[in-house]
Amino acid sequence: MTSEHTATRAAELRDQIHRANYRYHALDDPEIADAEYDTLVRELIALETAHPELVTPDSPTQRVGGPVSGAFAPVAHRERMFSLDNIESAAELESWIS
Repeated sequence: MTSEHTATRAAELRDQIHRANYRYHALDDPEIADAEYDTLVRELIALETAHPELVTPDSPTQRVGGPVSGAFAPVAHRERMFSLDNIESAAELESWIS
């Protein structure tokens, strides 16, 4: 059973992440550091994993990124762009490379 506090925290995290996505992708004006964003996302993932009933269709965990600014032209990459998956240490980078 999910407590009211847990449900409220999940809603707060979704709102913060949506705002951060909009500021980053649509406005090209991020207001939080990448590490802070990653911390928010990880916390939301943990809450939704522990309480699947909190997952909503509009949750940032259910889609990638946000609206894209019209200031950027589309780019076709020759090779697939692989994510570094929030690597925060040399050991994590070594693991990702291998």
